[in-house]
Amino acid sequence: MLKIDNSLLEEVGLGGLPDPEKNSFLKHIYETLEMRVGVRLADQMTNQQLDEFEQYFEAKDDAGAFQWLEANFPNYKDIVQQEFDKLKAEVTQTAPQILAASQSNANQAPPPQAEMAPSAQQVSSPPADDVSYGTPTPSASPQTVEPPAPDPQQQPSYPSEQPPAGSQPTY
Repeated sequence: MLKIDNSLLEEVGLGGLPDPEKNSFLKHIYETLEMRVGVRLADQMTNQQLDEFEQYFEAKDDAGAFQWLEANFPNYKDIVQQEFDKLKAEVTQTAPQILAASQSNANQAPPPQAEMAPSAQQVSSPPADDVSYGTPTPSASPQTVEPPAPDPQQQPSYPSEQPPAGSQPTY
C-alpha cells in the first residue's frame, strides 16, 4: 500500500520543508494523485459506468465504490501505483526548486517587531501529521489503508490556499 507521509517527503528530497509547508504539500500530493487516478479510470469508463460509480461517490460510500472498482476495474490498484510512481518522480525532480522557493518565501518575510503579535514564523507549529493514502490515521499509530475511490469527474486543480497545519483530507 501507498503511504503519503513525512517519510515520502524525505524520500523525494523535501524533508527540509517547514512543517506547515509539509502538511500542505502532503495534501497537494494526495489530491493530485486522486485526480490523476480518477482521470485515468474515467477515460476507461462508459457513460453508464460513470453514472454507477458517481452514485457511490455522491453517497460517500467508499466501501461500495471499492467493491465496484474491484468488480469493474480489477487493475485500478495498478493504475494507482503507476500514477504514484510518476508523481513521485516529478516531485523528486523538482524538489530543489520547491525547497529554494520555500526558503525564498521565508527570507522575504518582514522581521518581527517587539510590539507586534508573533508572526506565523515565530510560533512553533506541531509536527506534521502523517497522511496515509486513504482514510486519515493518527500519526501516533500510522497504518496503511486502501486508496480512496477517485472522483472520475474531478478536473485538475491545484490548491490556492494552504490548509491549517495538521489538516488531513477526509473521505
